[in-house]
Amino acid sequence: MKFIVKFFPEITIKSRPVRKQFVKQLHTNLKRLLQPLDPEVQILREWDKMVVSTARQEPETLAAFVEVLRNTPGIAYFMDVAEYPLVDIDDIYQKTLALWGDRLAGRRFSVRCKRGGKHEFQSLDVERYVGGGLNQNTDAAGVDLSNPEVVVRIEVRDDKVFVVNQRYPGLGGFPLGSLDPVLSLISGGFDSPVASYLMMKRGLRTHFCFFNLGGRDHEIGVKEVALYLWMKYGASHRVKFVTVPFEGVVGEILKNVDNSQMGVVLKRMMLRAAEKVADELNVQALVTGEAIAQVSSQTLTNLSVIDAVTDKLVLRPLIAADKGDIIRTAAEIGTEEFAANMPEYCGVISVKPTTKARPERIAAQEANFDFAVLEAALESASYTTIDQLANEELERIDVEVLPVPLPDAIVLDVRHPDEVERSPLKLAGVKVQNMPFYELHSQASTLNNEKTYLLYCDKGVMSRLHAAHLVEQGFANIKVYRPAG
Repeated sequence: MKFIVKFFPEITIKSRPVRKQFVKQLHTNLKRLLQPLDPEVQILREWDKMVVSTARQEPETLAAFVEVLRNTPGIAYFMDVAEYPLVDIDDIYQKTLALWGDRLAGRRFSVRCKRGGKHEFQSLDVERYVGGGLNQNTDAAGVDLSNPEVVVRIEVRDDKVFVVNQRYPGLGGFPLGSLDPVLSLISGGFDSPVASYLMMKRGLRTHFCFFNLGGRDHEIGVKEVALYLWMKYGASHRVKFVTVPFEGVVGEILKNVDNSQMGVVLKRMMLRAAEKVADELNVQALVTGEAIAQVSSQTLTNLSVIDAVTDKLVLRPLIAADKGDIIRTAAEIGTEEFAANMPEYCGVISVKPTTKARPERIAAQEANFDFAVLEAALESASYTTIDQLANEELERIDVEVLPVPLPDAIVLDVRHPDEVERSPLKLAGVKVQNMPFYELHSQASTLNNEKTYLLYCDKGVMSRLHAAHLVEQGFANIKVYRPAG
């Protein structure tokens, strides 16, 4: 099995040293992500592409490779290819016919050839010969060079021929880790996960900072979405998930700040705290999901007053985005379900919030605030490496992890439906029930108290996190199924 990986175009226009640096980073990232799937995987760096080769032929391995390549920043597109030694144009046609002949039935097609090296023929010669042969010897509806339903792609490189089996879109952006890290203020709604994703896609290693306003369920929900984003788009680099307990800060604001100013003051307190967290992580920029005028605190005037409390650069990738566009992006990247099922906690709600905060008035309100409360919150902040979140929960709650399902137990597959569709869980003699993690807690009351349920996911992270939370809530019949190896 072989893949040709094409770089994001913005990488190819960089200066030679920068381009080499970005390509080297992408090579490192792919190696980290693909070696767990195949320890013998080979990744060859070339000037305009990478070639990923594996001896594994199982369909599930192909699907896993595709999933990694599709969601790794820095890749414009990639192709699953069949490689052959170059003989002549007729042999290229024969190989292409074997791979594509049956798939062209009833469809209009074209042939596209890219060529590198010295040959006695041109790319156009290959396109004409192969296209004519396929048109005459298959049930295709004909050749259409302007608007084909199917494009048959061929690459000839020196003494090798690559016939493309399938072409996949990549994520684009820059390789993760090729740019400076950032700290994303994440709340778990639609906006902040999309903002975090955009930073990761652009190549910035993204740490997560969550301000807990008092809800345990909300904290679990935000951990879920951060884990999901990291596992899908950023698993090549370890990052921190930081929880700052903000209940006391909220209480202090409610007690001592004028109602109309509370929202702005809360955001300023969050930025003050985030600046300290960023200093701990040696991070120079903060990321928020704010968009102009989406809510009352997000006017230009208010944002200017909010930003005045920090010397850090505050990045707002959604600043001019419409809410509909944000929701569509959330759906595309898989975080929409999290937002729709996120437990809500509104600790500071102004009746008539200000849209034109004045620095002097905000300063007067904050003079009544006991900043020792903010310092105490920062001293109690929890810093956890994101892939250890599930283990953190297990240390608090005793959850049994089983390598083999118990007799008569029901395995709850808590993976995202896309993952289930790509690789269904089949266990001989064991009932498997699909219940996505974002529905698990709302559906928990429907579980049979007389049955034992084993939560399952591919990496064992989501399943363990949710099992710990359910056990903490009093579900004694919940365990984790984690196959050995």
